[in-house]
This record gives sequence, C-alpha cells and structure tokens, in this order.
Amino acid sequence: MLYLTSDKFSVFIPFGVIGFYRYLWYLIRLLASFAYRPVPLPENPTYIASEDVTIIVPTIDAGEEFKEAAHSWLVGKPKEIIIITEEKMKGPLQELADSVDPERIRVLTVPYANKRLQMSHGIKNTTTDIIVFADDDAIWPPSLLPYVLACFEDQRVGGVGTSQRVQAVGKQMTVWEVLAAFRLTIRNIEISSSTHIDGGVCCLSGRTAAYRTIILKDPEFLHGFTHDYWLGKYQLNSGDDKFLTRWMVSHGWTTYIQCCKEAEILSTMKPNWRFLKQVLRWTRNTWRSDIRSLFTERHIWTAHPYVAYTMVDKLFNPFTLLVGPCLVAVVVYKSTKPVEDGGYHLPWWNVILCYLVWLSATRTLKLLPHLWYQPSHIIYVPAFILFGYYFALMKIYAVLTLHETGWGTRAGIGDPAAATAAASSNPSDEKLHGDAQKYAESSARLPFQPTPHYTRQISMPDVGYSQ
Repeated sequence: MLYLTSDKFSVFIPFGVIGFYRYLWYLIRLLASFAYRPVPLPENPTYIASEDVTIIVPTIDAGEEFKEAAHSWLVGKPKEIIIITEEKMKGPLQELADSVDPERIRVLTVPYANKRLQMSHGIKNTTTDIIVFADDDAIWPPSLLPYVLACFEDQRVGGVGTSQRVQAVGKQMTVWEVLAAFRLTIRNIEISSSTHIDGGVCCLSGRTAAYRTIILKDPEFLHGFTHDYWLGKYQLNSGDDKFLTRWMVSHGWTTYIQCCKEAEILSTMKPNWRFLKQVLRWTRNTWRSDIRSLFTERHIWTAHPYVAYTMVDKLFNPFTLLVGPCLVAVVVYKSTKPVEDGGYHLPWWNVILCYLVWLSATRTLKLLPHLWYQPSHIIYVPAFILFGYYFALMKIYAVLTLHETGWGTRAGIGDPAAATAAASSNPSDEKLHGDAQKYAESSARLPFQPTPHYTRQISMPDVGYSQ
C-alpha cells in the first residue's frame, strides 16, 4: 500500500473517503438486516384469509404462468381473486380463470389498459377488509397470507410488503435474470434493515403487497391515485406502488415488511435485454417519487428519517460511483508520463489491475448473501460490476427524461388521460365510487384510524370497535 501511495498520497484520498462512506453504511444495513425479525403468527388471529382477503390482479396479457401463480394464491384460501383487464381481453382471461377456479376468481374489465385504473376498479369491487395486490406471475409460498395478515394485528399498520426472489423463465437463468436476482438480494437487505431501524421502507413492491381496504376506498385516495401528474401535466400510469407507499406515510399509517422464507414470493423478470427497459421505468418512478417524498410532501423526514437518508443517498449515488473510474483514469494518465514531468512511477497496468481486483473483491463481498445459496453465480460478478456503471449512467439519463411516462415493456398500455376520462363517464363506475364512499364512512373495523390530513397523530372515532 505504501508503494502504491508513494507518489502523491492526496490523489488516493477521494478513493478512501468514498469507499469508507459506502461500505460503512453497507455494514450498518447488513447488521440491521441480521437484527431484523419478522412478525410472528398470532395465537388468535384477527384476520382470516377466507373472510378478510381479496386478491386484486391487474393484467392485460396473463398467460400460462398465471395458472401456477393463481394455484399458489388459492392455497392460502382467500375469499376472492379479482382479475381486472381491458374489455377486449375478457374472453381469454375468463377462460383462464375458469380453468383454475370459476367460483373464487372473477374477471372484471375497464375501457382501456391502464394499471391504476384497473387497480381502482378492483378496489371499488372489493368487500373484504384486506386487499392484496399481486402481479399475474407472482408465486406465493403456502404460508404467505397468514404471515402478511399477522402484521395487521397492529392496528396502526396500513400496508405490508414481502421479500422476493427471481424465478427463471426457462430451465436456467440468463445473465439478465441473475442480475435481477443480485438486485433483489440487495433490496431484501435494504428493506429489512430500514424496517428494523425506523419502521419505514422506500417502496412496498407492487409484485405483492397488502393494504387495509378502508384506506384505499377513501374517495380522496381513489381520485388522487387515478389523477396523479408529474409536474402537473404528465399523467402517471406506472409507479402505483410508490404512490401507495407515500400515501401510507403522508396519512399517518405505518408499514411493515415480512422479510422471511414463509412470506417470500417468486417472480419472473425479463430474461433478455428488455430487463434494462424495466429497470429504466423503475428508475424514473424512483426519481419522481423520492423527489416528491423529500422536497414536496416532506413527511418522510419526521416519520422515517433513516429512509429519508437512503433516498438522499440514492440521489448522489450515481455520481459517487462514477468518480471511481474517473480518478483511475487520471492516475493511469499520470502513470504514462515520466516522473520528471510530474508523472507517477506506477505502471498504468498496475493501477488498472489493482482497481479491478478491488472491484471484484468488494462486489463479491456485497453479493455474499446471494452467493451463499447460489455459488455458481459468482461467474456473473463481472457482469454485475459492468451493470453497476451502466445503471449509474442510466440513473442520470432517467432524471433528465422524467417527462417520459410510458410503460416501456408492454404493448397495448393505453393513454392514462383517455382511460381516466372513459372511467369517469362510466355510470356503473360512478355507482361503485358512491359505494366506496359509503364503505369508508360506515366501516368500524379499526379501534382507531390515523387522521387523513397529513399528520402522524391518532384520533379515536366515535363508532365502537366490533370484531
């Protein structure tokens, strides 16, 4: 080390500061993740899946993978599964639903393919106390519903998320799926650690998340959810899970992540380069949501300060990551010049080799929680390193193109404004909106509810608690 720094110590200080900062906080996350404990099953549960759970599945192109997913959901014995699709897809999806369970699966339609519109239509048609949103390819373990419902024993909890793993589309994972698996491993550590540290989470992933129906049937929520605009003019269709998570925070509800094998879902990812388009969409949603959380709504600062810190960290992360190769380039350039002309005595290949060894060692260390169970994936660590730098550039591109709100990976997704206008003019939908308001006004399931106008205080309602 002394040999490496003998030329000019100061040039290596930025490396040390950035590295110390990044890996100190990673160590904190890792320790918090180890200390985290999921909510155990209660002896006498308040909520029973067969009476209190409706699963809502917004989709437009569910295929055979839906059958495996639906069978896994039905093991938990929910009261009902509602599939929401566009009108032209009702026939094929009805056949698919009938082949699985015609009694417990309903297929409803909206005029245009629009995920938020589909979700809100499902909410209005729900009669149970808990709603679980699920992707059409999310495969659940048999114990998922009991473990998710256990979190709602705390009446302050409004939303519950789960941990995730990638399921290969084919017989073997492609490099794209392995990259997704690496990301999910890191995400599982992040969400479990933030839940342990201050009870918050950046996002309750829409692949599977549960909410109290009384929150979602609020007409204020339904309107805001389907009339969500970026900069006041770009209507959003994706980013629904980010909106839901922010709504929990801004309206005084707490959230929880059941990060355990009993509640860990399997989900497929794009097995080809289209995975990058997925990541770009997610990145834009993250930028838009985090900017709102930190600078517009600002409730996250007092409700979950650690989560607020992680959001700020993500704002600067792409720039700090790119500093590394820039500094290496400077040192390599200096190493090509004679010492008497101000160059460094280190050969340029020495610098590059040391940097590559450092990257390989630290990234492998970061992925150890995944490699412990999948050691064969160590050959993909170089791809993960390259993807990290690509992702940093993508984050910069994403923040410059936040006005682009298209889905990116699915054809047939309708214009959000047209879909919302069509739904608003639908008489039956207006009736359901009225029913939703009555539900919210008459529900007396909770002994207390957080007040809806952006406060963390808890108020006692006049109605009595009945079970």
